[in-house]
Amino acid sequence: MAEGAAEVSAASDGGGDLGTVEPERGVAPIKPQYLTTKEQFHEFLEAKGQEKPSQDSEAVDPAGNDLAEPEAKRIRLEDGQTEDGQAEEAAEPGEQLQAQKRARGQNKCRPHVKPTHYDKNKLCPSLVQESAAKCFYGDRCRFLHDVGHYLETKPADLGPSCVLFETFGRCPYGVTCRFAGAHLGPEGQNLVREGLVQAPPVRNGLDKALQQQLRKRKIHFKHAEQALRQLSRGPLPGPTPEATVPEGREAEGAPGQDNCDSQLAPQEPDTVGPPSGPLRTFGPLTDEDVVRLRPREKRRLDISGKLYLAPLTTCGNLPFRRICKRFGADVTCGEMAVCTNLLQGQTSEWALLKRHPCEDIFGVQLEGAFPDTMTKCAELLNRTIEVDFVDINVGCPIDLVFKKGGGCALMNRLAKFQQIVRGMNQVLDVPLTVKLRTGVQERVNLAHRLLPDLRDWGAALVTLHGRSREQRYTKLADWQYIEQCVAAASPMPLFGNGDILSYEDANRALQTGVAGVMIARGALLKPWLFTEIKEQRHWDISSSERLDILRDFTHYGLEHWGSDTQGVEKTRRFLLEWLSFLCRYVPLGLLERLPQRINERPPYYLGRNYLETLMASQKAADWIRIRCPGAEALWGRGIDDLVGLG
Repeated sequence: MAEGAAEVSAASDGGGDLGTVEPERGVAPIKPQYLTTKEQFHEFLEAKGQEKPSQDSEAVDPAGNDLAEPEAKRIRLEDGQTEDGQAEEAAEPGEQLQAQKRARGQNKCRPHVKPTHYDKNKLCPSLVQESAAKCFYGDRCRFLHDVGHYLETKPADLGPSCVLFETFGRCPYGVTCRFAGAHLGPEGQNLVREGLVQAPPVRNGLDKALQQQLRKRKIHFKHAEQALRQLSRGPLPGPTPEATVPEGREAEGAPGQDNCDSQLAPQEPDTVGPPSGPLRTFGPLTDEDVVRLRPREKRRLDISGKLYLAPLTTCGNLPFRRICKRFGADVTCGEMAVCTNLLQGQTSEWALLKRHPCEDIFGVQLEGAFPDTMTKCAELLNRTIEVDFVDINVGCPIDLVFKKGGGCALMNRLAKFQQIVRGMNQVLDVPLTVKLRTGVQERVNLAHRLLPDLRDWGAALVTLHGRSREQRYTKLADWQYIEQCVAAASPMPLFGNGDILSYEDANRALQTGVAGVMIARGALLKPWLFTEIKEQRHWDISSSERLDILRDFTHYGLEHWGSDTQGVEKTRRFLLEWLSFLCRYVPLGLLERLPQRINERPPYYLGRNYLETLMASQKAADWIRIRCPGAEALWGRGIDDLVGLG
């Protein structure tokens, strides 16, 4: 494969010496024998690696359109034609330019899967769960009750084996599973492996009784309201207000999981169920139920020198965190959760708080703009989920959050920011951390002024991303400024974040004096980065090993999101999101200079084998050709309809 790539690149360059050409700024320096052109790259993939691309390929088709554009988009961009190809009346040049500008970058023909899509031929949950009781809604139920009719209309299975059945001994999705043939009996009954049956190990789920109480606003936040009243009269640096601590917290190393209403509201026998975890009936008798922990008595967050996986929106899901934990991540954090959505009991928001047992040091990140909602949410989570710390998002740069006063906007709202930190710290029994940027504007740094205040307000640890909100990713992270902030934050530990893609980058970051490093985009490009840092080496990982990582992600995704149609589509979606980052990784054996820098985009190149070349493609249409046990099932049927790649 490498020899073929060398021949192609040499022929396309007329036999010139590519070694004398200086690499373009911002482009990864790849060895000349692997370089190719965009047209030859895609032609090679179309030929499935069996034959070499021709040398007289054109960059555009005879009509002058970019071959990389979808067909429907090229039709819309043609002058004087509608989407169905019919000619329109001649328009003014300015109007034509405006129409093209609106259409560019938008795939309007992509089919969108609406939530009602799942309810069209959905089987009643009472039949899926094989409940002995009849359907509660009876004739008014909008779901199917005829299993035979459902099986006739159900799409064919995606594979011969079910991950849930193989792992847990029973698939809870029954006949709706897209791999149901592996665990359905001759009469359609759901088979069970008696010796292997075990419950899914994920924690921090949302209890139905708690969800109803949140929606009806029946939960009373006594400690949060008391803290807010004190803060309204002025910050009080003394002991925090009285509250309870779940039994056995110090022994287990994480907050105990208990029913929320048992602490937050008077218990009602009809609405409050039993605790989700077993009650501890042994050990020494403590007075934690009547005496509130003082701030100095809180369990400290000692993660200095550990590798911290950043809370990544969309891509930082539980299956991805399991992948990173396997490669050596020490600390993990859930995706950013909006506090108002949590207080409303939204299932999708509470799903961001779920924790896998392999996550031994785990925290959740909250986003909010006002002290009352953030403090109440902190008290709610303190009683209902198992976490080792709670993080405040003061770094989110998107307009949707910023314009509401959250994220980076809190850096300019010091009064509200102080009340949020103090209030949450008073109601939490676990350490409170903060993640922030250098500032809002590009040349106006604010972090060094805020760090001493955060230390006094009660923050246990701060993570500083070396970029401002306006800067985004246009420039490299400012590690010199992070080094200045280390002294301002002392003795409070400060973690640094930004542009770490190799163990050499991590070593340079630690020389600034930070207590540790947080890794974000680097983990998306190469999740084995944690192994490289711990073993202090560059890992030229093979394409087959990378394929195994994708296979494990699909297995973890089906375990987490489910093996029915909706779960398979969610796994597809998040795998595609992750592949949009993975394709930017350049194998070490192809680089002229080690290591690859995070701001260097790969040019078009042909890898050492066909799979390596396929993984380098930036087109989603090429990703569906990646085949492995598990992933093949995801791409098996209906992918064109689901991701719009027809």
